[in-house]
Amino acid sequence: MVNFRGYVRQTLKRLLPEAVKSVLRDAADLSVDSLDWLLGRHDPLTPPRRLARNVGGDFKRVGENVLQYLVQFGELQPQDAVLDVGCGCGRVAVPLTRYLNERGSYEGFDVDARAVQWCVRNITPRYPGFHFQAADMYSKRYNPTGKYQASEYDFPYGEKRFDCVFLTSVFTHLLPGGMEKYLAEVSRVMKDSGRCLITFFLLNAESRRLVETGKSPLDFSHDFGKYRLADPDVPERAVAYEEAFVMELYEKCGLQVQEPIRYGSWCGRSQALDYQDIILASKTRHD
Repeated sequence: MVNFRGYVRQTLKRLLPEAVKSVLRDAADLSVDSLDWLLGRHDPLTPPRRLARNVGGDFKRVGENVLQYLVQFGELQPQDAVLDVGCGCGRVAVPLTRYLNERGSYEGFDVDARAVQWCVRNITPRYPGFHFQAADMYSKRYNPTGKYQASEYDFPYGEKRFDCVFLTSVFTHLLPGGMEKYLAEVSRVMKDSGRCLITFFLLNAESRRLVETGKSPLDFSHDFGKYRLADPDVPERAVAYEEAFVMELYEKCGLQVQEPIRYGSWCGRSQALDYQDIILASKTRHD
């Protein structure tokens, strides 16, 4: 028997323009959020679904996982100064409010001004040590009138300010010029004793084989040498980098990768810690 509802859903998904589908998704999200308000189920530190959907994955679960990795692998301490690059609508900031103490501090920035505004209105009043700002940087989806390209954007912070810097699902959307600039800025704002945790889609012998044999849900078939794209018409949708190229950039930027790299399941691996690959690094020592 034909599943009529499923057939209609798939047909609409295929035929409706993306703009119409986006409006329908937003309307559905608003309806569920409104119902939560009416039934007293609203959490003031959980953003509207239309914002949480933009960062992907389960908002609370992913945020808790990242905090766990920062503590377990990055040795994050409650008194640390933390920088969240690509903070979105506070996915990691929210669990950090329970971890950082009064001596700790948090700074976050993102290209999505709507997400940042939500954080400013809902997180900072409750946790004054948490600060957020919008980056006036070009993004076809989130900030099409942005003043700066990623390759020329200076982080709005002084040198050697942070104990811990992290970027989750940022370099998976940046082209090489932007990625190299960001990595240099990460190194600049880290203290000499600092650590950084960054996620990637890394191409090596194993992941390339899995991608090329169709094991990965991401089709990185558009090869540009040091990196591959899933969609050349929208390059920022998903970017995978050759691991050797990434290692060279870390060294160039004065960052020492801490082994092991924790490889993700994005390419079809059966055993993985998380979806994306995770690299932890520290400042290179010059004794």
